[in-house]
Amino acid sequence: MNVTHLECAACHLEHEARRLLNLCRECGKPLLVRYDLDQAARTLTRESLVGRRADLWRYREVLPVDDDANIVSLGEGWTPLLHAERLGKKLGIDRLYIKDESQNPTQSFKARGMSAAVSMAKELGARKLAVPSAGNAAGALAAYAARAGIECFIFMPDDTPRANIVECEQTGARVTLLPGLITDCGAEVARRKEAEGWFDVSTLKEPYRVEGKKTLGYELAEQFDWKLPDVIIYPTGGGTGLIGMWKAFDEMEQLGWIGAKRPRMVTVQASACAPIVTAFKAGERFAAEFANAETVASGLRVPKAIGDFLILDAIRASGGTALAVTDEELLAATREVGAAEGIFCAPEGAACLPALKQLQAAGEVGPTDRVVLFNTGAGVKYLEAFS
Repeated sequence: MNVTHLECAACHLEHEARRLLNLCRECGKPLLVRYDLDQAARTLTRESLVGRRADLWRYREVLPVDDDANIVSLGEGWTPLLHAERLGKKLGIDRLYIKDESQNPTQSFKARGMSAAVSMAKELGARKLAVPSAGNAAGALAAYAARAGIECFIFMPDDTPRANIVECEQTGARVTLLPGLITDCGAEVARRKEAEGWFDVSTLKEPYRVEGKKTLGYELAEQFDWKLPDVIIYPTGGGTGLIGMWKAFDEMEQLGWIGAKRPRMVTVQASACAPIVTAFKAGERFAAEFANAETVASGLRVPKAIGDFLILDAIRASGGTALAVTDEELLAATREVGAAEGIFCAPEGAACLPALKQLQAAGEVGPTDRVVLFNTGAGVKYLEAFS
């Protein structure tokens, strides 16, 4: 709609927008969508949002689809921002909130990214889509591809939660389970995609999933009456949500909706798979692949993220940090959040709570800070983790 071009996030080389592209043709890093925000602002204002559709497509002018007929939607986005009063009282934080992404279609935040990615795949003529996934991205792609009438090929580790596998099978995807991790599944997609005619919609290996995820940032600002929180605690595997929010904050500042102040962005990973935490502590801009990655929070079992430098840049620019928690801590936190607030978190989302406790112990979060924890999915999809 108002897209001007695609830009490499690393070398800033411009690429044509109206083509199916994966990574930068020069350096192989992620491409980001750029907009004519002056043009967008003619119809997209804070006031114009009143009465718009209650999903992520309410921010239509800063989303990439040209023709509304190509939008593939199941009602994703505009999820609740819940004031966690009981949990906050227990922790001594008056303004503690949970952004509950489990209320998306397919029960996770992955629905946002796949709505945008599949819409653009449809618009640009893709006929077959493929993705490696730890679980929830696969379920989301399967659902949105089915909605669009596009063939879908899923590759997941063979120990992926059973609910994710069944979800993909029942929404028409062709599912392949492989030994190993998501990186092994990604290598299989890369090996076969050209011969099979697949368009690869892996995390940050196409430009549009991050556009769906960035609406998390727009929603937070709108739900908080255009005042961003002090701290955002976000569970990070591939990191598209954090990268997307950081992009959204920049766009909103250019639109004149917010000022230059940013929340402190806090990445949370599992201690047995913490490449971003390791790189942050070492002062590195890129993260080495994490050896022998293992965690019950399957969405955090991402030993190497192609957007590592974007995650680390955002953390550092915001004055934030990167923290690791154990599986024992995040599983206990699932019950603690559930008992206090009635939200059955995915283990990834629950990981935010022990991270918050670490921040409090270090004096980095105080009682008057406004803090948002992200629950990225529904605990019911991880029943094996609680057996």
